[in-house]
Amino acid sequence: MAAQRDLDLSRLLGGASAKKLKDHLGLATAGELLDYFPRRYAERGELTRIAELPIDTDVTLLARVVKATSRTMTTRKGRITEVVVSDGIDGALETMSLTFFNSFAAAKQLTPGTVAMFSGRVGAYRGRLQLTNPDYVLLDDDAADGASAEELANKPIPVYPATAKLPSWKVAQSAATLLGQLDLASLPDPLPSALRGKYRLPGLSDAYRMIHTPATAQEWAVARRRFQYEEALVLQTALARRKAQHAQLPSRPSPARRGGLLDAFDAQLPFTLTEGQREVGETLAAELALNHPMNRLLQGEVGSGKTVVALRAMLQVVDDGGQAALLAPTEVLAGQHYESIRRSLGKLAREGILGAADGVEVVLLTGSQSSGERNRSLLAAASGGAGIVVGTHALLSENVQFADLGLVVVDEQHRFGVEQRDALRAKSLATPHLLVMTATPIPRTVAMTVFGDLETSTLRELPAGRSPIATHVVGLLENPAWGRRIWARAREEVDAGRQVYVVCPAIGESGEDEGDLESLDEATWGGTALGPGEARKPAVSVGATVAQLAEEPALAGSSIGVLHGRLAGPEKTAAMEDFASGATDLLVATTVVEVGVDVPNATLMVILDADRFGIAQLHQLRGRVGRGGYPGTCLLVTSLEPGHPSRARLEAVAASTDGFVLAQKDLEQRREGDILGATQSGRRSTLRLLRVLRDAEVIERARADALEIVADDPGLERHGALRAAIDAYLEPEKEVFLERG
Repeated sequence: MAAQRDLDLSRLLGGASAKKLKDHLGLATAGELLDYFPRRYAERGELTRIAELPIDTDVTLLARVVKATSRTMTTRKGRITEVVVSDGIDGALETMSLTFFNSFAAAKQLTPGTVAMFSGRVGAYRGRLQLTNPDYVLLDDDAADGASAEELANKPIPVYPATAKLPSWKVAQSAATLLGQLDLASLPDPLPSALRGKYRLPGLSDAYRMIHTPATAQEWAVARRRFQYEEALVLQTALARRKAQHAQLPSRPSPARRGGLLDAFDAQLPFTLTEGQREVGETLAAELALNHPMNRLLQGEVGSGKTVVALRAMLQVVDDGGQAALLAPTEVLAGQHYESIRRSLGKLAREGILGAADGVEVVLLTGSQSSGERNRSLLAAASGGAGIVVGTHALLSENVQFADLGLVVVDEQHRFGVEQRDALRAKSLATPHLLVMTATPIPRTVAMTVFGDLETSTLRELPAGRSPIATHVVGLLENPAWGRRIWARAREEVDAGRQVYVVCPAIGESGEDEGDLESLDEATWGGTALGPGEARKPAVSVGATVAQLAEEPALAGSSIGVLHGRLAGPEKTAAMEDFASGATDLLVATTVVEVGVDVPNATLMVILDADRFGIAQLHQLRGRVGRGGYPGTCLLVTSLEPGHPSRARLEAVAASTDGFVLAQKDLEQRREGDILGATQSGRRSTLRLLRVLRDAEVIERARADALEIVADDPGLERHGALRAAIDAYLEPEKEVFLERG
């Protein structure tokens, strides 16, 4: 029965074992332990490569003992046992030290030639890797269960995600015990029998046994394949069901009107729309006219003209008497959008009657506005006087009301959680249409697109006049002299009448981040990137860089501006206005300049500590230069050694200007993040076994199967086990996520 999954582990494994599983791994019920799968399987003759073990990380390794000594300690009572283990025969390859204090069992059991599995936190002592008081299990002990030598040789060893205090083999023991305590055959199977037969997949009971206690490698491989497909089907069915339900919601239809603002705007455009802009515009126009809500992602390269496409959609809604809201992630970007929209509208952007062909009021709403400005904007939005409202998260506050919100446009969607977008959409009686824009799909965006919960449009063409951007990796470790050459190069641009961005990952000396920085330090430096005893150097800061440049001879006489997130609103505005007008030669900034900032005269971008940024950020940042017809250059400055894993990101950005290629690289390096939750960095994933890139074919098959299931049984009345699996897997807040997303 399904209730078996909810049984407390203390009833099945005993209080002590259950407490450890809950305290160290967060596993409290039978279902949670059943679904806690091994991350890999080791073979009996396979030893772990010691050189690849990450510092300061809990690990599980298989190794052979090559030396063991015990002696009385001189500084305190007791004995110390020092064991040297190797990943090769007779210590021919890498070795590491294991230190045991007062462990008579280790002294007796860990004799030369013994192969064991060790678990502990990797440390370093005098330049050598070591484990202190690691937990261990002798693999030869497995023979005590009566298995033959041949059976033992072929039997895989499941290796679970574990901690130093709860090693992998103890998780394995608990899982094996649990399998014997439950009536697995009575568990409802989420996979319909027809699909199990179609793909030759085992039933749920057999799959759990084969994945936790496989007799052969073939068994766990078959079981993993089954659970990967099940996971894909559960997700895809949830998405298909929500998509079908979303299509039934009422929205405000806004059919295109002849002779209105949109026609007037098109007539005054100083350029011809690209073919891609026209095609996407036609798609949006058709969907805005429908009586169910549009839910579309518009992705396009930096400078591909997404904003013009979005503005045309907003004008179609305004022509029909509705309102549109544009949500931007920062005040700088909101201000840029406000000015850009008014500039693009020209004479059409003025105090006008909502929906009239002679004008539309555009208002800005941000947290740093004066009370008078804010009140005027609030009144214009609530009364319907403003056809287009541009703002930051300030648009989400309870006191912001709209008269008739028909379209929500979200720029740079990865900067906003789904809950924030939902708060804005909730300000309309009918569900407003949603258009999400992104210049470089980050991993989560790519994953969501693959899973198909958003309809997707893509702009690949670049409008005429955009200049190519040359990108170079500047390695200071191998070429220290380049540090001075960077600023000489900056001076050349200034002397030519151009301007320069200098981007830093931190604001002040303490290394604090901008706050919206997609920091990869944990992902990059928490693993194999750091060597024994190595520590991450403080990030280059805006404050230190400004002080350095003020003393740089090559930049003598140049004017230097500062822009970061902790400046007050008027200070940010002044900094951008000075740079845009040419009063400032160099702007030292954090990632607030990443999106939307448009200074055509800027031709050089220097990104310091570039290895601290993600691929998507680097591509976004360099898109700020080369926007005015002059060639752009981007220098990715790093102090990391050649061959360092983080430099692979920099080389990828330098090698391609195709944001879609880079998005794929980003996903390959960082995984898909929390596909159905708020986490977007890739370090944690809602997905258990499924991986977006590796399992694309599985996802596509599951998508097709899910659409058939939902089309035939929209409420999943005849698929109760699948419906229950969706509820259990997604949890209420993630189910709501799909509804909102």
